[in-house]
Amino acid sequence: MINVKIDPRILAACPQVQIGLLSANVVNGETADALWQEIEDEAARIASTYQLLEINQRPAIAATRRLYKSLGKDPGRYRVSSEALCRRIIRGLGLYRLTSLIDIVNLVSIKSGYAISGLDADKLVGDTLTMGVGEKDEQYCAIGRGFLNIEGLPVYRDAQGGVATPTSDEERTKFTLDSTRVQININAFALEMPVDEALTWTASLLEKYAQATNIETRIITEF
Repeated sequence: MINVKIDPRILAACPQVQIGLLSANVVNGETADALWQEIEDEAARIASTYQLLEINQRPAIAATRRLYKSLGKDPGRYRVSSEALCRRIIRGLGLYRLTSLIDIVNLVSIKSGYAISGLDADKLVGDTLTMGVGEKDEQYCAIGRGFLNIEGLPVYRDAQGGVATPTSDEERTKFTLDSTRVQININAFALEMPVDEALTWTASLLEKYAQATNIETRIITEF
């Protein structure tokens, strides 16, 4: 399993951070109807539970937003991914039906409140991911968005460069239909769903909908 390190600036701003790690061999494909029904059921629960202005008060989302502010980033302009997904649901825009792996990550994210990094493990360079702080003019191509100004954002980097932020993952390491090995990081800057429960549920979804094998999980609380 990949090693994870965290920059002291992140720890100073958020000493309670926990990272849930999951790696597995998988088979990606079109999202099964049963998985999409689980997503629609959870989306309906969110829409009936929260008002639009309440979403950013969920513990996991609020903590990530506080981290952004402490690093000098505007969380209203650069939304946390879990917040952005929930806002789409409440506004009646719905979620995009993509692939099994992407939709599993999105389902866990909207239910748990956590921003989750879903990475194709075969595209990672080196054996370590380091969560640091984005630098000015650092090159980062966000999935479906093009260049993203990650200055002041928490960012995972491998030996080649940035691969994930709580706002958007990077094109280089995104899931595709050819992905066969995943690295999923559940970024808990404050607890909402217990991280061990989130990992167990993610593993079960991967087994059910992505034929996952060789699943490994770990929770990092000390860095």
